[in-house]
Amino acid sequence: MARKSKPKNSPASRAKQPFNKGFSTISVHAGEDRLRYADSITTPIVQTSTFAFKDSREIEAYTKHGKERFEYGRYGGPTEQVAERRLAALVNAEDCVVFGSGMSAITTTILALVKSRDHIVITDDAYKKTLEFCSSYLQRFGVACSIVPFGDYEAIEKAIRPNTRFIFSESPTNPYLNIFDLERLLEIAKKHKVLTMIDATFGTPYNQRPLEWGVDLELHSCTKYLGGHNDILAGAVLGRSELVQEIRALHKAIGGVIDPHCCYLLLRGLKTFPLRMKAHNETAMAVARYLEKHPRIRRVYYPGLESHPHHGIAQRQMTGFGGVVTFDLKGTLKTAKRFLDSLKLCYIAPSLGGVETLITHPATVSYYDYTRKERYALGITDTLIRLAVGVEDKEDIIADLDQALRKSASA
Repeated sequence: MARKSKPKNSPASRAKQPFNKGFSTISVHAGEDRLRYADSITTPIVQTSTFAFKDSREIEAYTKHGKERFEYGRYGGPTEQVAERRLAALVNAEDCVVFGSGMSAITTTILALVKSRDHIVITDDAYKKTLEFCSSYLQRFGVACSIVPFGDYEAIEKAIRPNTRFIFSESPTNPYLNIFDLERLLEIAKKHKVLTMIDATFGTPYNQRPLEWGVDLELHSCTKYLGGHNDILAGAVLGRSELVQEIRALHKAIGGVIDPHCCYLLLRGLKTFPLRMKAHNETAMAVARYLEKHPRIRRVYYPGLESHPHHGIAQRQMTGFGGVVTFDLKGTLKTAKRFLDSLKLCYIAPSLGGVETLITHPATVSYYDYTRKERYALGITDTLIRLAVGVEDKEDIIADLDQALRKSASA
């Protein structure tokens, strides 16, 4: 289907035609011109903070007559442009803006779409820092925020006010991998004429495509699966041109920009993105099924398992279930620490989506500054573990988990 025309100076507008190829081909080629500087196969890193004009006539052609060219690094550059085009093609979005981090994408997007005396609705299973920004910092600007229980669609609808600007959630969520029913979300949003925003980092464009369901804006921490190598910080927001242009305008002023080398690494990661996601999906499913049968595990949370409360929704909305498996150990805080300390292959580290398997303990990493009572109210128990599988052989990951579980039994 042909895309709508794009506003002037939008990176997506400079793409000559929609890239109507298969997903893997898009991941490798979309957004690039056929011929590149010095006949390079890869997109060059244009490492400059500013761009020179040939003469005064070119300045006027740019400022008065809309000549398409680059001016200053904070407003975009050639390597960044290719990254935005490719991401837009991957999710079939009209436009895309990339940022220096996922949180920069979230905060800039929210600030661009609200004004004083507006109101927003966000679910309580959203990322901790996103919740903090919405519930604390936005109040300084006179923006009210209602935090509602994830999955309680009646509560979401009741929370909407005449001045509500949007509903924000994640899907899947962190750490329990809850899945938002996008059909029910959109039914509520259309009824009350509010925007919808989904942080789809855990789902990825390979497994889930909220824009194609009708969601207005889709956000990603490209730090995770899209970059895929645990070596960059980046974020992106994608959606309709008119909305993305509002966000791009504020982005230029706030300046949470991504640098050219980081864009190059993101493009490199995207070339192998489908291959990695296939491995993540397959390995996580195998690990989840192994853990579900293990006598040292109390419960496993993975949307691909029939035991997950949102398995049916996940089956309808997703083509794969991602690389994160969350599980609750039997035992105590001491058991969890003994388990982590016994691992030999898996790295104890936050984040996810890279080629290395990472494992984290939310109680002592993300929620270390909460009291035990506060943590438990959020479902963050002493023995909750989040595993982000890499692309190592699944047999080796399972073997490492197995030996660590056996050692933790004595704690």
